[in-house]
Amino acid sequence: MRVLVTGGAGFIGSHLVDKLIEKRNEVIILDNLSTGRKEFIEQHLNNPKFEFHQLDLLTDDIDKYFNDIDEVWHLAANSDVRAALKNTRIDIDQNILVTYKVLEAMRKNGVKKILFTSSSTVYGEAKKIPTPENYSPLIPISLYGASKLACEALISAYCHTFGMQAVIFRLANIIGPRCTHGVIYDFINKLKKNPNELEILGDGNQKKSYLYIDDCINAMLIGARNIENQIEIFNVGSEDCVTVKEIAEIVCKELKLKPKFNFTGGKRGWKGDVPLMLLDVSKIKNLGWRPRYTSEESVKLCVKSINNRFFPL
Repeated sequence: MRVLVTGGAGFIGSHLVDKLIEKRNEVIILDNLSTGRKEFIEQHLNNPKFEFHQLDLLTDDIDKYFNDIDEVWHLAANSDVRAALKNTRIDIDQNILVTYKVLEAMRKNGVKKILFTSSSTVYGEAKKIPTPENYSPLIPISLYGASKLACEALISAYCHTFGMQAVIFRLANIIGPRCTHGVIYDFINKLKKNPNELEILGDGNQKKSYLYIDDCINAMLIGARNIENQIEIFNVGSEDCVTVKEIAEIVCKELKLKPKFNFTGGKRGWKGDVPLMLLDVSKIKNLGWRPRYTSEESVKLCVKSINNRFFPL
């Protein structure tokens, strides 16, 4: 199968590409390397069934790359939820408009299947925990969450208008090797600069699901091959939660440090932060998937991978 992956040099994208190559697919990556890294995909560069094109999905002409493609995995996006606090256009441009361009390129080239990484942030502050896929109303509280919901709506409209099919994955916090942002990365980075103090955004009681990257990719591949409807939506996350304070304690224990914790206060880490998130993953579990790691185990594995790769102490 000939597969195109946008954002394929990024954290989740590069792990997905590894699996797609392993399953003998022909893979084409489009990535501007704004958050992705070429080193994440360098092991495939000499593979005759692999292509990498560094380009800007927003501004460059991308239509020709969608010729003779069997399916599109659309992962390219701004992945930093907090970025919109300083740049309100980033989610509009990198999420909504880029998704529109991808869908247009698919329409022009007759590509009929898209697999899209959405986010748990589309639920906003859900009153039902764990939150199922059919929860409503969807009222995101961050510009990032709003942009992901808008992308879902665009995809749905294109599918119904132009005879496409889509699988939408609403992801919890995905962590592991190659991640380049997020709370664990931030904590390690802060401790590298000052091992005696650690700033923790909010009151530390924010409680969320964290899923290890291997579990995430396995869920996505299972969901991609089990489509009963024109639009399929799957929650992908762990079945438990961990607090930000507990993450800080795990990071410090793994790094053998005992810093003073300084909390900024309030129940949110930032404007748009959801204090409690746990997804109902029974739908994807009914297809035979199970998370191998708990949230706490995922955090421990992630700390080791980031520390060893980027911040050797």
